[in-house]
Amino acid sequence: MSPARLPVPPLRRAIIYRRFRRFFQRHLTFSPDSDKKLTLKSSMNEDIRRLFALIDRFPLVRVAVWGDIILDEYLFGTTRRISREAPVLILSYHKKEFTLGGAGNSLLNLRSLGVDPFPIGVIGADESGRAVRNILKKAGIATEGLIVEKSYPTPLKTRILAGEENTKKQQILRIDREGRVPDSPALKRKIRQALRKAEKDCDALIISDYHYDTVKEDLFQAALPSLKKAGLTVTLDSRFRILRFAGVTIATPNEPEVEEALRIRLDEDAKKLYDAGRAFLAKLRSTALLITRGSKGMALFQKGKPPVLLPIFGTADIVDVTGAGDTVISVFTAALACGATFLQAARLANFAGGIVVMKKGTATVSPLELKQAIVAEH
Repeated sequence: MSPARLPVPPLRRAIIYRRFRRFFQRHLTFSPDSDKKLTLKSSMNEDIRRLFALIDRFPLVRVAVWGDIILDEYLFGTTRRISREAPVLILSYHKKEFTLGGAGNSLLNLRSLGVDPFPIGVIGADESGRAVRNILKKAGIATEGLIVEKSYPTPLKTRILAGEENTKKQQILRIDREGRVPDSPALKRKIRQALRKAEKDCDALIISDYHYDTVKEDLFQAALPSLKKAGLTVTLDSRFRILRFAGVTIATPNEPEVEEALRIRLDEDAKKLYDAGRAFLAKLRSTALLITRGSKGMALFQKGKPPVLLPIFGTADIVDVTGAGDTVISVFTAALACGATFLQAARLANFAGGIVVMKKGTATVSPLELKQAIVAEH
């Protein structure tokens, strides 16, 4: 159960507001055509100017996401009493909400940033699959890269949240309904066709592997050389098979995934982290590696350069980490597609991660939120 975020005292909130207002008056102005755009004044710090310029280029790029699309269902209820049938809670149903997890969350995050996303994924010919398609269409995301497979149940994760009347609801149970994408020649042929379209039309490719087998290892090996030849940045987020996708531009594992892949324990030891990062980078045969570290921030490793530790943006009192990795790789990839250095992309991803973990459930980050975070750090 995630800890609730403590409220900001009124005096502290007023101080923060005054600091923001003074900074905005010195350096920023709102565009006359929109109250949701920040533009630069000539006195803006050059570092901030570069990061803002990258964010402003997001709408100019198209990013493909190849991976496992998951439907997240949230059921909200109010606790009534303990059942007489068993020692369990009885809830009064209030409402349900749907959003996307896995590769679907990356697609929604890219769209929220202004990027044009291109999904490459498999859904079932079921109610959940239709819900996935409807959510993508409502977000303005093209669905031509979605493949419908009758024998495959669309992954559905149902989270039940409950609490007293007029209180914040907490998750009390999760039910997963899932299957594996079949290994049929016809399905592989359709995935190859979608990847070839990405080669021609996209600037980068995110591989989002949640172990439902949408990402086939043989297809990856066959497609990687042509993806690189086409100039695409290929980024990887794989929960259980990360070292099987060697050759990507960069991967974004978290610390437990690094420990599991290398069969080691980091034990909060900086030297162990540095050694593990270098070893992981060599095994992955990548240009760079970004290790996410929860409340400790991130660690960036690049060939021939010393590691860079990025402290978490904002507070370490995290509300919910659900889907934070999807947000991180989405912002990181979008920034690289816009010409960012690995460090610039990591900084933007770190801002995004710090923002999204303060939101409940799978969530997205907007360009305005990113710019506000950049301002707050300076």
